[in-house]
Amino acid sequence: MMEGLTEGYTSILITTPDPDDIMGAVENYKGTIFYGVPSLYEYLRDYEKTNRVNWKRIKVIISGADALLEDTAQGWEKRTGARIHEGWGMTETTSVGVLNPYGRAKIGSFGVPMPGTVAGIIEAEGTKFLPIGETGEMVFKGPNVFAGYWGKPEATREVFLEIDGETWLRTGDLARMDEEGYFYFYDRKKDMIKYKGLQVFAREVEEVLAAHPQVREAGVIGVPDPEVGEKVKAIVVLESEARGRVSEEEIMKYCAGKLAAYMVPKIVEFRGEVPKTDIGKVSRRELREEEQ
Repeated sequence: MMEGLTEGYTSILITTPDPDDIMGAVENYKGTIFYGVPSLYEYLRDYEKTNRVNWKRIKVIISGADALLEDTAQGWEKRTGARIHEGWGMTETTSVGVLNPYGRAKIGSFGVPMPGTVAGIIEAEGTKFLPIGETGEMVFKGPNVFAGYWGKPEATREVFLEIDGETWLRTGDLARMDEEGYFYFYDRKKDMIKYKGLQVFAREVEEVLAAHPQVREAGVIGVPDPEVGEKVKAIVVLESEARGRVSEEEIMKYCAGKLAAYMVPKIVEFRGEVPKTDIGKVSRRELREEEQ
């Protein structure tokens, strides 16, 4: 919204996620920039009328507010012929902080730091910068980083970190950077599962589950276990025609063919739906609270 206002664009705001309203607005107003959240692209990718819109005419299609699954990005591009430019940001970074460059978007990456900003990867449980390709916590600095939480000095101290005389914001996001400076999201630090001392990224397991042809959506959490630390649990919503026909063992076997043994879910629970956040992503927090 703010970009449209500051640049003088005509902005069309859709207040309800009705696919026909969205596509009607795209066609009627001939928009050139389209913003959406991952759950919207996932829905439109499979919607029967999506091909009625010439998505390739839109110059930039942007996804934010949550990590975009590679399966969703690839499926969208195959269906529409248009590539999604994924970005990353926080309230603490005044919205966008990292974004795929125009025309050079990489599927699976949320891009490179915006001009005037810097991002890096440090140890998930330390302060040492990690080399290219290694996964750790992303830190960020720039003129768009906030000054602190209002009336909460202790919370402010917890998110700021000083390394070699420079102040960085701890994002709480686990990511890695490739040789071209593109960043790849793995998980929220608080969502990382520890199994026998090994790190399991919930999102990585969810991506594998989402690629299963009979799985509509899935959430992955860690369940406390005195012997291994945390067991990987998958909460799975099957496509309607697969309910009662796909077993827990089949899901585990499917994952075993695509993941390291320690990452394979040890518990699978089928549900008709999973709790969602306001932007439509699976709420792992609610799933953990239910487990507790």
